[in-house]
Amino acid sequence: MADRRRPVPLPPVPRPLKVLGRLLGIPIVEVRSYWAQESRSLRTGASALGIGLFATVIAGVVLMSAEARLEGIPGLLALIPAAIGMRGSIFGSLGSRLSTGIMTGEFDRQLTRRSYLGRQVEAATVLSFATATQAGVLAWAISVALGLRTVPVLDLVAISLIGGLLSSVVLFFVVIGLARKSEANGWNMDDVGAPIITAAGDLVTLPALLVGTLVLAVEPLALTIGALGVVVGIVAVVLGVRRQDATIRSIVRESMIVLTIAVSIDVLAGIVVQARAEEQFSAPALLVLIPPFIANCGSLGGMLSSRLASKLHVGLLEPRLFPGKTAALDFSLVALLGFLAFGGVGAAGWLAAVLVPGVEPLPLLSMLGVAWLAGLFATIVLAGAAYAAATTSFRFGFDPDNHGIPVVTATMDLAGVLCLVAAITILQVG
Repeated sequence: MADRRRPVPLPPVPRPLKVLGRLLGIPIVEVRSYWAQESRSLRTGASALGIGLFATVIAGVVLMSAEARLEGIPGLLALIPAAIGMRGSIFGSLGSRLSTGIMTGEFDRQLTRRSYLGRQVEAATVLSFATATQAGVLAWAISVALGLRTVPVLDLVAISLIGGLLSSVVLFFVVIGLARKSEANGWNMDDVGAPIITAAGDLVTLPALLVGTLVLAVEPLALTIGALGVVVGIVAVVLGVRRQDATIRSIVRESMIVLTIAVSIDVLAGIVVQARAEEQFSAPALLVLIPPFIANCGSLGGMLSSRLASKLHVGLLEPRLFPGKTAALDFSLVALLGFLAFGGVGAAGWLAAVLVPGVEPLPLLSMLGVAWLAGLFATIVLAGAAYAAATTSFRFGFDPDNHGIPVVTATMDLAGVLCLVAAITILQVG
């Protein structure tokens, strides 16, 4: 007897996506098929962003509780964005490369020196040592250039080295565990990697840096660790760029340049742009939006960068000057996730303002309006930055997994605050 079962109907396409499909010349059938295939990505991505939002709030509480300690060490406030940015860029890129490896079939669960996973971890280890030193030096140099008080450079290097290595150990477990879990359960790591890694980095890096400040109690020890950190950082870079293994060598060579630029932007964004934005925000309740908003921008940008990089590697995306259908559909997925994420930012910011003593909360609709409008601006910027970084690096023969997340994260650290300021100005909130 013939099987008379009716096929399961595909989920309806929201009207905004139908309009988007028509504007981009994408048939509704393709839009419907894409969303049917990506329904699981939407659920996992939204869950990961929710976890990231919660972690960002916890990190903000830790930052507020440690404010006296941070202000007591000149230059440490400049090091924090550099250290957090480095951890997010290194391990976000590691997660992106592992996601590509899962998609191409190169990923293996064995952590040996010659395995795919082992070589990726070795490259990230080299970068962790090198950039821990680099972050301390750059934070000191930029602080001096801007006329800010700071402790000696070797003290900052010592704090950065200890904090960077402690947080790196935790993040290695997070990324490797996430990759193995994604491969075993059939998850798309492009969707869960960036938000979870960003959240973990925000949670562990600041406490790790606070542990690192304990060495300042014994000045000779701080100087010794700082000097050792400089030597180890230089040796790590030299060994990395001269490594016989082509994979490790290319990762270190490509990453060092983009990470240097990214961390410089992170420091400037943290101590200049965000500081001035805080002075311009007339309502203290709006200040609560800055950390979770920036974190969500980085998570969404990292998610999109990782998806584009994976599709470039397997030939599903062509590195055109202007985005094609495949990229446009990924943009639409990230836009919907952004709508949910930035709505969560507005609601969480309002709730935090209600609960924090001495802060007068703004109406919930005002907070949501600011978060959504700023999120709209930010989504446009991060989509352009992610696509440009991925396709440009791929066209020049570089690995987009090494460039996409550092470029997008640094861009949004700078542009995210400007998007918030623009939204507040337009809506005249506060």
